[in-house]
Amino acid sequence: MSGDRIPAAEPAELVPASARLRAEGVELVELSFVDNAGIVRVKTAPLDRLSELARYGLGASPCFETFTFDDVMLRGTHLGGPDGDLRLVPDISRLTRLVAMHGWAWAPADKFTQDGPRFVACQRAFAARQAAAAASTGLSVSAAFEHEWVLAEPGTEEFVPAISGSGYGQVRLEALADYGLALVRTMREQGLEVLQFHPEYALGQAEMSVAAKDPVGAADDAVLTRHTIRAVSRRHGWRASFAPCLIPGGAGSGAHLHLSVHDANGNLFAGGPGRYGLQGRGEAFLAGVLRELPALVAIGAGNPASFLRLGPSRWAGIWQVWGREAREAAVRLITGTEGTQSWAANAEVKCFDATANPYLAVGAVIAAGLAGVREELTLPDEVTGDPALLSEDDRAEAGVERLPEGPAEAADALASSEVLAEALEPELHDALLTVRRGEADRFADATPEEVAAATRWTW
Repeated sequence: MSGDRIPAAEPAELVPASARLRAEGVELVELSFVDNAGIVRVKTAPLDRLSELARYGLGASPCFETFTFDDVMLRGTHLGGPDGDLRLVPDISRLTRLVAMHGWAWAPADKFTQDGPRFVACQRAFAARQAAAAASTGLSVSAAFEHEWVLAEPGTEEFVPAISGSGYGQVRLEALADYGLALVRTMREQGLEVLQFHPEYALGQAEMSVAAKDPVGAADDAVLTRHTIRAVSRRHGWRASFAPCLIPGGAGSGAHLHLSVHDANGNLFAGGPGRYGLQGRGEAFLAGVLRELPALVAIGAGNPASFLRLGPSRWAGIWQVWGREAREAAVRLITGTEGTQSWAANAEVKCFDATANPYLAVGAVIAAGLAGVREELTLPDEVTGDPALLSEDDRAEAGVERLPEGPAEAADALASSEVLAEALEPELHDALLTVRRGEADRFADATPEEVAAATRWTW
C-alpha cells in the first residue's frame, strides 16, 4: 500500500500493470474506499489516466466520513460538512481486472490530503497501522472474512428468494451449480483463492470462504469478493444482498472474521501448554478481543439492521463468551483436526456482519488483541451450548453477558473503550461514533420491518 505521503514517483509495477490491463480490454478503473457506515464508495477514471492517478490521486470529498448508510450527511466534532477535498491514491499492487464487468478494473484507494500527508482518518491506513503495531511486538496476523449472502429475484424491493431447498441441501446446490462454477472461476481469475462454497441455512442464502491474508489484504479481498458476487449474480439474472437481515425474525447473513496470530515460532493458537494448545500470548490476544467485544460490536455490527440478526439461538454470537467450536459464543476457537493444528488453528469473531467497514473491523480486533497481550490477560472459563437456554441467574453465575442489543448501546460501549479510542485516534473515533449514533437516533422508533426494508439492498 502507499506510504505516509502521496507517492513522489510512479510505482514500479504501474507500466506493466497498465499494459496488461489494456491488452485485456480494460478502459476504465474504479477506485474504492469504505466509509464509516460500511458503504463502499467509488470514483472512476479512464485507464489512460492511471499514471496520473498513481502520482496525484483522484479527488473525493471528506464529507463521506460522516455519511450514514442511507446518505444522510452528518457533522462530527472533527469531520463532516461540505468543505475540503481528499486524494484517492490507488494501490497499484492490488489493481485487478473485473472479470464480470467487462472493460473495468478495480483498485483499493488510500486517502491523502491535498498537501500530501496521509489523511488522519483513512480506514485502510488504520488497518495497516494496527498490523504494524503487531509486527513491532514480533507478531503477525492472518485474517479472512466469511461471506454470507442471499440471492433474490430482481425487479421488486421486496425479498423473493431466487432459489429454494433446504439449508446446505443438495437440491439448493443443484439450483446454484452453474452460478457457483462461474463465481469460483471468476474469483480465481481475479487472484482470489476460494476455500469453500456452499448453500447456507437462510432462505436463498449461500456462503463462500476465501484464503487468509495479511490484515489489509483480507479487507481488500472482502471488498473485491462482494463486488464480484454482486456482478456475477446480476449476470445470472439474480440480485445479491449481504444485508444482515432481509426478513425480521429469520436467520440473517453474517461476515464472520477469522484470524490467527503468529510469532517467529509459529501459530500462537496451537502447540502451547494452555487450554486446547493456546500459547500464552495467543490466549492474552483472545482475552483482549473478548474484553472489548461490546465496543467492537459498534464497529463490526453497529447498524440498526445488525440487531435484527443478533438474536439468541441463531449462531450469531450475541454472548460475550468464548469456547472451542462454540457456535453461540461471540469468539469461537477453532483448533483444527489432528495434524493440522499448527496451520489451521484460528479464532472466529461471529457477531460481525457486512455492514462493517472491513478495514476498521480487522484493525479494531487487532488493537483489542494487542491490548490483551500488553496486559497479559487470561481467558475466563469457556462456555459451550446455548446460553439462551439458561436462566438469568445461571447465566450470571457463569459470567455470561449479552452483547449490546441496539446501536445506541453499542455506540456507548465504543465511546467508553479507552483501548479503541486510543487506537482509532480522535478524528476517526469521533466520525465513527457520529455515524453510529446518527443512525441509531433516526431509526430509534422504526419497526423491524421498516429497518429491514431500509437496509435490504444497501450491501
